[in-house]
Amino acid sequence: MTQDDINSQQWHDPNNWLGPRWLGIYFSKKDARSWVPKPGPILGRAINLGNPTGAAWATGIVLFLIVLAFFTGVYAGT
Repeated sequence: MTQDDINSQQWHDPNNWLGPRWLGIYFSKKDARSWVPKPGPILGRAINLGNPTGAAWATGIVLFLIVLAFFTGVYAGT
């Protein structure tokens, strides 16, 4: 079985998806991809939180939003 077969098998497993379909929270340590397509055709992509690179992406995005909110609040008060 190739890694592409494993990725496809993991992606089709409903136990690897959390929350509503539009949110598409995906967690699979066996899937090598850090970004995967969401189940719906126009829903975009989801971060694979089971992949170390995907987890790093998620952490970076959250930290960026926190910093953005902080600076927006600081400069909105001046």
